[in-house]
Amino acid sequence: MKFIHLSDLHLGKRVNEYSMIEDQRFILTKIINVIDEEEPDGILIAGDVYDRTIPSEEAMQLWDDFLNRLAKRGIPVFAISGNHDSAIRFSDHSRLIENAGIRLSPVYSGKVEPITLEDGDGRLNIYMLPFIKPANVRQYFPDEKIEDYTDACRVAIEHMQVNMNERNIIIAHQFVTGATRCESEEIVVGGLDNVSGEVFDCFDYVALGHIHGKQRIGRPEVRYCGTPLKYSFSEKDHKKSVTIVEIGKKGSVKIRETELIPLHDLREIRGNYEQLTLKKNYEGTNTEDYIHAVLTDEEDIVDAIGKLRVIYKNLMKLSYDNKRTSANRVIDNAEDVEKKTPIELFEEFYEKQNNQAMSDEQKAFSVELIEKIWGV
Repeated sequence: MKFIHLSDLHLGKRVNEYSMIEDQRFILTKIINVIDEEEPDGILIAGDVYDRTIPSEEAMQLWDDFLNRLAKRGIPVFAISGNHDSAIRFSDHSRLIENAGIRLSPVYSGKVEPITLEDGDGRLNIYMLPFIKPANVRQYFPDEKIEDYTDACRVAIEHMQVNMNERNIIIAHQFVTGATRCESEEIVVGGLDNVSGEVFDCFDYVALGHIHGKQRIGRPEVRYCGTPLKYSFSEKDHKKSVTIVEIGKKGSVKIRETELIPLHDLREIRGNYEQLTLKKNYEGTNTEDYIHAVLTDEEDIVDAIGKLRVIYKNLMKLSYDNKRTSANRVIDNAEDVEKKTPIELFEEFYEKQNNQAMSDEQKAFSVELIEKIWGV
């Protein structure tokens, strides 16, 4: 069987205050073109369909149009909600559209029933696990030890009772330990959202969402397909693509990619003001791309953004790289935020603000509040 793996559409997203709706509409059409060429047996969409839990009307219309185009082609769709989606809103009307072959993950209820397909190589089971936190799982399995995100996923999967003699796919939206993040993603301090990849060992293919750069985690079959568009300048060197997964007999999984060319690229240009405005240096490039201009002039250019936008119409960001800015780059004794727990960071902040350490009572209250807010 052949599947298209997508994730993190983030419909309705704004990048540096620029709406990406038209770019998203364009790239969804490109994805439809790939689907028409490949004629897959199903589409796996691994969460974060929307950029906000309450999406805009434009974003909802775009998603509805995409699903309608897939339904007209008779291609089954298996989509889960991510951390940016409202699980309740996402699954609304899911029963009404199942007749069209579109299956949307329901709110997690302690039970994930597989959807079973069959071909000449036997049964293939698709498990749809929406984004979950420890608190989501703990309420259904109070007797299980669930202290972190790994425990939550482990317990959720154990109760799926996966038949390892058959072919199995899981669609999930979590941060698997070892994945490389981008600036456009939410970062949880202390690595609290980490999930060990071992919890997915019983699946032949793990269709992951949440991380914006395409990558494998450990074995090739545990995979993030990445976003279809660049959503931050940290992704400027990414090659966005559609992931195509072909599953033959048990143990046979082939993975390949088809590159996606956007309506506007998102790229960085660098040089002094004179270099960036010389016609020979920008002629032949797409000056309507989304641009981060890095000026190397030692003195600030008056109204640099306004002047550069005469040439680069979609200039999103302007920064300077010179002796003055480089002198402020290094912060002594800085540590990776992800290596510290939330309470450690809050204690440091409190002490710097108040010139004294937190009391035991204050610390206990803060820990309780952090656990309540983040559902850990």
